[in-house]
Formats: sequence, structure tokens, C-alpha cells
Amino acid sequence: MNNKKPTILPRNQHCISRKQIDTDSLKVLYRLHRHGFKAYLVGGSVRDLLLGRQPKDFDIGTDATPNQVRKLFRNSFLVGRRFRLAHIRFSGNKLIEVATFRRQPEESELPDDPDKHFHFVQNVFGSPGEDAARRDFTINALFYNIADFSVIDYLGGMEDLQKKQLRVIGDPQIRFVEDPVRMLRAIEFSARLNFTLEANIYTAIEQHKERLATAAPARIREEIMELFRHKISGPVLQHCRELGMLPHLLAGYPGTDESIELLAKIDQRTATGIPIEESFAIAALYLRLFMDNFPQTKETNITKALYQANEIIIPHCRYFSIASSIRHQARELLIGCFRLARGRGFRAEKRFLQHPQTPKALELFTLWTQVRPELKPLVENWKKAIKNSAAGEKQLYQPKKRRRKNHPRKNNINSIS
Repeated sequence: MNNKKPTILPRNQHCISRKQIDTDSLKVLYRLHRHGFKAYLVGGSVRDLLLGRQPKDFDIGTDATPNQVRKLFRNSFLVGRRFRLAHIRFSGNKLIEVATFRRQPEESELPDDPDKHFHFVQNVFGSPGEDAARRDFTINALFYNIADFSVIDYLGGMEDLQKKQLRVIGDPQIRFVEDPVRMLRAIEFSARLNFTLEANIYTAIEQHKERLATAAPARIREEIMELFRHKISGPVLQHCRELGMLPHLLAGYPGTDESIELLAKIDQRTATGIPIEESFAIAALYLRLFMDNFPQTKETNITKALYQANEIIIPHCRYFSIASSIRHQARELLIGCFRLARGRGFRAEKRFLQHPQTPKALELFTLWTQVRPELKPLVENWKKAIKNSAAGEKQLYQPKKRRRKNHPRKNNINSIS
């Protein structure tokens, strides 16, 4: 329980302006405030605004219960059993998330039935200070109060922002056991913000890294994709490799220097504005392992290549419950890179050139050639072939102009000759 009085920074002591806050989020904050409820921006949005970054989402914390929020906003609905939330819908399927402040329950409050225990623990309402104490890192426990435009700091998050330091709320030894995914998030935030990790975080990771294998696969899958979306998959997985976390995080991922280097190239590609697809990320993770398992020659049986791609991709996709369509696309990218690496002149080349996945496979292969420079001469040759094939296809299906038939003019018997 957090009884410590917060540090309150008035408007003239911080850099957050309402002009930087999403207009629909402001509407929600103001309506909650007008009806007598506390209304705070919480979590990552406050952190990012204080760092001069543009937040992706603006989450809201309040002392209104989920049912009170639903009654207040006709365009809202409640979600979640583990963590009851209100989502407020705006035009364009935009959702604003509103969470009620929560606290850690006392031992005497816990139900006797173990099946009810978990959901009860997640939905005990509390004060803003108690809610801050339940969060993962101090820099994520800062609140922006719409009532007076102040920043509220219960746990020294402002000081950690100034020091560029990531600090766990509470004892990392306990917090990482409660939620092993926090170990990965610590490495992620360190890379995203260029912050240093407090020494006790490294100690706790060393002792509890095996617990990553017990975390919910769905959460690990989402965190891995967040690394790709934030263009930090290379440095984060490199750091995880150095700390011995990789085998417990991604079983089967080789994590070699070349694999990490390829991920860094993928991050650079995403930084240019190209959206990252999960199939592309999966293929990139396992490309080095796939390409090195057998030689890419014209004599190599494509059936064996397909079998090998499935052997690598299927365990990953089954463990993370990834849809078969995504798995199929990832496999096609690996097979495409295999075909590109063995050069031109194989059977069914024309069909391969016209395959919809071939241009994307060439993108991945081009990045791979930056890791393996000896393959670079193949790229331009393939680009020309794909371009010529596309031009030929267009010409082949160019609609022909219909010729107008010239009918002989009939003699008009009434005409004057």
C-alpha cells in the first residue's frame, strides 16, 4: 500500500500542453472531471509527453467504476474479465481506454476459492497512489491531472526521467516472479528510450530468466511484435542474448551475429515507413537457420526445402497460436529466398516470377545480402527479371481494341439517282 504523499508539479514546472493531447481523449477527461470524478492521463502517454515524444495511445485512469463510466458515455462498452476496462468508441473505430484505479488486495480480502482468486485480485479498486504502486516502472507511474494540468509523481518517476534511468517499482526479484514479461519490457524500454537499467534489474534477470518460458505465449508474441514495430528488434534481442534470455524467450531462434544483424536491417526498413507484417518478422527471425541448413543450388530438391521450412516455422507458430495464413506467408518468404539464392534458370521460374509473394521475398533477400555480401550480384539480376515478367504479363493481358466492322451501305430505293 502506497501512503506516500506525491510530488505535484504545477503547469509551469513541466512541458505538457493540452495541444499535444488527442482531442477525443480530452473530451473524455473533461466529462469525467465535470461529473466529479478524478480524470488522469496515465502510463506511457505521460512519460512520452514529458520526453518530447508523440504518444501512440492516451490511456485514462479514473476513480469512476467501469459501470459508472459506461453510464456516463453512451458510446462506451466494457471489456475483459481479468482486468475490467471501459472502451469509449469514436469515429473511425477509434477507442479510448478508461481504467479504474486499482490496488493490491489484503490477504484477508482474498476469496477462499482459488478459481476466483486471480480475477478478484485484478479488479480491486483503489486510490491513484495505490494504482501507481502496482505499475511496472517508475517512469510509467506518472499521472497528468486534467483538473489543474499538473503532473503527479508518487514514486520518483520524474527524477528517473531526468537521470535517464529505468527503475522497477518495488523489488525486481518479486516483481519479475509475479510477471516474467517485465524482464523483456525492461530491455525494451531501455532500448526505446536509451535509458540505463538499475543494477538490481540485471541481478533479478540472471536469477529468474528461465521464468520467461512460463509466461503466456500470447503476451510474449505481442511484445516481440512491439519490438519490430518500434524498430528495436535487433538491439533488444542482442541484449537478451547477452543476458542468456533468448532460449527461454524464443526456443529455436539461433540468435547468432548474422541473425541479429538481419533484424537490425529489418528495423531500418521499418524506420523508412514500411509497416512490418508478422509473417515478414517470423521469416526474418529464422532465415539464417533455414538458409544454412542445406545448399541453395539448382539441384536441391524444392520438396526438401519446403519440408525444412515447415520444420522451422511450425513449432514457432503452434506455440504462439499464430494463424495458418500467417504461417503460410512466412514459409513462402523463406522458400522465395531459397529460390533467389540459387540463381536463375530453374524449372517453374516463370511461375515464381509472377507469384504475389516474390517481390516481398526479394525485399527480405536484399536485406539478407547486406549480411551475406557474396549474394549481392543476384539481386539486380532478379529485379530485372521480375520487372520484365511484370511488363510481359501486362502486355499479354492488354485488352485488344475491337475493330469496327464496315457494313456495305444499303441502296435507298427512294433516293434520287
